[in-house]
Amino acid sequence: MLEAKLEQADILKKVVDAIKDLVQDCNFDCNDSGIALQAMDNSHVALVSMMLKAEAFSPYRCDRNIALGVNLTSLTKVLRAANSTDQLTLKAEDAPDSLSLTFENGQDRFSEYDLKLMDIDQEHLGIPDTDYAATITLPSNEFRRICVDLSAMSESVTIEANKDGVAASRFHTMRKMALCALLALDASGDSSDLMRWTTAVEALRALNLSTSSSFERLKTILSEQECK
Repeated sequence: MLEAKLEQADILKKVVDAIKDLVQDCNFDCNDSGIALQAMDNSHVALVSMMLKAEAFSPYRCDRNIALGVNLTSLTKVLRAANSTDQLTLKAEDAPDSLSLTFENGQDRFSEYDLKLMDIDQEHLGIPDTDYAATITLPSNEFRRICVDLSAMSESVTIEANKDGVAASRFHTMRKMALCALLALDASGDSSDLMRWTTAVEALRALNLSTSSSFERLKTILSEQECK
């Protein structure tokens, strides 16, 4: 039997929220060490590996290894019913067909949900030890904010780290779009050409200021972390 209690339901909510856009269905592997998850997205580009150790729960009980096949969209809907400070208790039998989630605020509110489990045939991948050329540490909230800023500029970026530990980003998609936009402009050979090209250049200049601002922000944060 599995019984695990989190003092704050927000912990699991943040974990699920971080991976639900990458993975739709996955197994939560429960054992006496904690609750682990490993899954790949449908395109096999991103690998998610997560572990909530037994020490994060109080109490924590897992009598035998249990795999909980969960649809993360359904789990997200259930977790929305909990306040961030609610206590969350997870329960499942040794051969479960459902997962019980209980929310309580320790005073006058108590709610319980049963989530139907799935039979997911999922391969467990070994993650080899890797020697990385660079290691960069920065606050996760700041990195998330930077990624949101950059996503408005391009679907993909290249982040480079030099010997000083400062990352740089190059916006390949936006550069191609800018070049195509300039090549697509009509040229009639009269004064109207100047207006069209001036408008295009001003738009590209504004785009450059925006991307430069995001880069400088990332550069400053990483430089501050390097000095610590």
